[in-house]
Amino acid sequence: MKKIKYCCRNFRHGSKTVYKTLKAEFPDLKQKKKKKDCLGNCKTCAKQCFVTIGKKEVVVAKSAEALYGLLKERIG
Repeated sequence: MKKIKYCCRNFRHGSKTVYKTLKAEFPDLKQKKKKKDCLGNCKTCAKQCFVTIGKKEVVVAKSAEALYGLLKERIG
């Protein structure tokens, strides 16, 4: 899987929990938190949990638990 990127502004919707859980469960998985810059998906970020995979693919879910499930399916 390509690198998963998280927007720190989206952490208030629960994506921080997803980041920490995946980091503990899959330590070799490439993940990155964007500390200063946003990922440019502000409308999505304001409403739901999301991450970017690679350069273009956006994965969106209504909750942190749902986002975690989607990402875990992708990882295998």
